Amino acid sequence: MFIYGLLLGSFFNVVGLRVPLKQSIVTPRSACPTCGHQLTPFELIPVFSYIIQGGKCRGCQSRISPVYPIMELLTGILFATAPIVVGWSVELLVALSLVSMLMIIVVSDINYMIIPDKILIWFAGLFLLERIFLPLSPWWDSLIGAVTGFLVLFVIMFVSKGGMGFGDVKLYAVLGFVLGFKLVLLSFFLSTLYGAVIGGLAMLFKIVKKRQPIPFGPFIAAGTLTAYYWGPDLIDLYLRFLTQGF
Repeated sequence: MFIYGLLLGSFFNVVGLRVPLKQSIVTPRSACPTCGHQLTPFELIPVFSYIIQGGKCRGCQSRISPVYPIMELLTGILFATAPIVVGWSVELLVALSLVSMLMIIVVSDINYMIIPDKILIWFAGLFLLERIFLPLSPWWDSLIGAVTGFLVLFVIMFVSKGGMGFGDVKLYAVLGFVLGFKLVLLSFFLSTLYGAVIGGLAMLFKIVKKRQPIPFGPFIAAGTLTAYYWGPDLIDLYLRFLTQGF
């Protein structure tokens, strides 16, 4: 599963970089964005090639973005841990699909601050098919979750006057369909929490400037996977805290 994740992570990099630019994900072959040097099979080995080449292009010696190996490694880790968390059940298909969509969106959002409609539409169709055969309990929880995810983000986008992009709104409609009502709300809460903490630290250490836009996609991915994997336990813990305290 880790190796599958590494290989797919490399592909997700290509999809996340090309789809927002309306380029083919098949052709042309991957090349250095600086000098145009076409990458050989040896240069396309996930993570390994980056390490061997010292993070530089073999053609012009320009620096290669660390986003490539980080996303490959992260996808490998998430693919390897998914069966541990959800088990070797049919729900694993949903987990891997969710990881795949989120990794593509993170790459796109980091590079362009765009969440492509094509990616959302493709995965919405996939999740619809999966939830027909692997429905939530009750089945209409998916519909309520989709409406809730859309409306909550839409209201925030409207009130903040552009502080939230419409791509995030559409993404949360898809996530709501996958997660259901409770978990999509938890996902948004955790995403906002992660964003506030990490964004605050980034400004404290002057990594980013005040009022500088920060991609929300990585925080959505982190919050969503936390909610999907451990949401029910977190909700139970919270309710116990309200009724019993520590």
